[in-house]
Amino acid sequence: MKKLFTSISIFLLVLLGIQAIAGRVDTIQIQSNYLKKATKFVIIQPTNQGQQNNNQERYPVVYLLHGYGGNYAQWSTTAPQLAKTADDLKMIFVCPDGGRGSWYFDSPIDSSIRYDSYITKELIPYIDANYATKANAKSRAITGLSMGGHGAMYLAIRHSDLFGAAGSTSGGVDFRPFPKNWEIKNALGEYEQNKERWYDYTVMRQVELITNNQLAIIIDCGIDDFFMPVNRALHEKLLQLKINHDYIERPGAHNHTYWRSSIDFQILFFHHFFQKQ
Repeated sequence: MKKLFTSISIFLLVLLGIQAIAGRVDTIQIQSNYLKKATKFVIIQPTNQGQQNNNQERYPVVYLLHGYGGNYAQWSTTAPQLAKTADDLKMIFVCPDGGRGSWYFDSPIDSSIRYDSYITKELIPYIDANYATKANAKSRAITGLSMGGHGAMYLAIRHSDLFGAAGSTSGGVDFRPFPKNWEIKNALGEYEQNKERWYDYTVMRQVELITNNQLAIIIDCGIDDFFMPVNRALHEKLLQLKINHDYIERPGAHNHTYWRSSIDFQILFFHHFFQKQ
């Protein structure tokens, strides 16, 4: 009996130890004036961190954008290691809801699609006002998967005053080869009648607007991913523009297995960026 009690005690101590090193994960709902609706986000913080006070330690923030058809919970379920990473690397992760197919820009034809404004003008100020963040571009990064990879690069380039680093994993960085997919026409109109507009809203076009070292950039994609060709094209364009960036191709497809692994490399990249500032 004593042996059994000891075994149970050890098990409970181990379990409590595991819980102690996992960060805090919360789902929060706020009202958005730009989206004209309530919207949720997941925030993952180091252990025992809640809403900020003036005396507590402050942390850099990484915004994680989900893919088409996903929502605010996609990253926390795809990469459950984020809770431990928040503790290990002392950073905060924020996972917004980008709608089913917003592509994270402000649509020129649909006033309900204003996710650029929501994230940059509402969500970031809310996070900085209510949580223990280092509220500056050198302590703020953004990345995402698939549609979110496009969104992260698009937003970071357009708002380099807010973001010091940006990434994309399996990103739809140029969606022109897919004119019938993912409801993009709902936000930009039919491709054939709006080719110039479509190009203007791609990451391929946006990178022409930045200078070298304006952003720390990391891009990765699996070699069996249908977005592989457009990621290679973006890499080549960045080389032509002489914009420094990290670019990774490795085995993998457009799936959760790849994203669960790839996000660790991206977060390490951001961690090194934050450490150098």
